[in-house]
Amino acid sequence: MTNAGHRLLWTIVALLLIAVGAAALAASLGALPGADPAAVLLSADLVDRWRMAAPWSTLAAAVAGALFALAGQRLLVREARGPGGTLRGTLSHPGRRPGRTRLAADVLADALVRDLTGNPGVRRARVVLTGPPPHPDLWIRVDLTADAPAAGVREHVRAAVRRFAATTDCQPAHLDVTARIEPSRP
Repeated sequence: MTNAGHRLLWTIVALLLIAVGAAALAASLGALPGADPAAVLLSADLVDRWRMAAPWSTLAAAVAGALFALAGQRLLVREARGPGGTLRGTLSHPGRRPGRTRLAADVLADALVRDLTGNPGVRRARVVLTGPPPHPDLWIRVDLTADAPAAGVREHVRAAVRRFAATTDCQPAHLDVTARIEPSRP
């Protein structure tokens, strides 16, 4: 499911919970026509049927509760995982030997920021890394000094991205580099 699908699903769940809560509140305050706030929630006939169906009614309620809990757990696990089954915010690669290597995406982005700011012409850098591990999307913003040579900085950024790709074994599917030149100081 896409991020938009997850947002839509959670919005629907939230709206349903709000509607049920608002209806219960309105009924308890007597604001709904035909609803008596002093009335019992379950009719006597329904309570009698529940008791007559014991122990099957209790077992049915337990099974329904377990199914709802399992569905909620699966939904939360699915939400925590990104496309391709990897955890959000981590870069996961199968190794040449048994096992996997997992790195937080923030650690890789910080390493690339340190690499980019190693050039004296780069005053600040910001890196955002998203997407699945084999081919993540990479957004880079560099703030350059006024006297920074554009060609030298361009080559430095290219080399830093090549080192990133070689180190992580991930070739960026999308690379967006924005360079801002700070005004010179008098």
